[in-house]
Amino acid sequence: MVVDWALTAAFAALALPCVLRLVRLDYTRLGHGVRHGDLAELLLVVAMVAMVSPVGGPIPAAGWQAVLALTAGWFAVAWWRDRSCAHHALSAAAMFYMVTAMPHASTHGPWLTMSTMDARLALPLLAVAAAGYFVADAARTGVVVVRGPASRPVPGVAGSGHTSRALCRAAMGAGMGYLLLASAL
Repeated sequence: MVVDWALTAAFAALALPCVLRLVRLDYTRLGHGVRHGDLAELLLVVAMVAMVSPVGGPIPAAGWQAVLALTAGWFAVAWWRDRSCAHHALSAAAMFYMVTAMPHASTHGPWLTMSTMDARLALPLLAVAAAGYFVADAARTGVVVVRGPASRPVPGVAGSGHTSRALCRAAMGAGMGYLLLASAL
């Protein structure tokens, strides 16, 4: 229960930098792709809070499936025009997988609660592969943060708010990797 609340607090804390970037940044100069990425990051942070919170979320799992499927589809199409959208498409698809592949016990009702889950996700090899991607991406993004903005930029993280965006991406990647591995093994 302590780990569940700690993860809930950590993911909830990531919402603040996302909101601050959305409020403060000049997206006419940065481009719509950056704004869409920041919006997707906020959506994924909120979904992670709902998934790890011991209380559950006010949105049923089917609602999250619809939102995450639309987000994954949106960024998959945008991926053809802008390669920096790939990470958000993969993130939304992985979260859709987690919501869909988790066992839905009748005791939990329709609510999304991974913290009380006592069974593995369906297709655990897919979870392990996705976890590998997110852990590697979190490590790579973390190195970029430590080296500073002069180092090679991570696609989808460049521009104003670079450090904030990179820290959020690294934290979300590490969290996604942890949740995928914990629920697959």
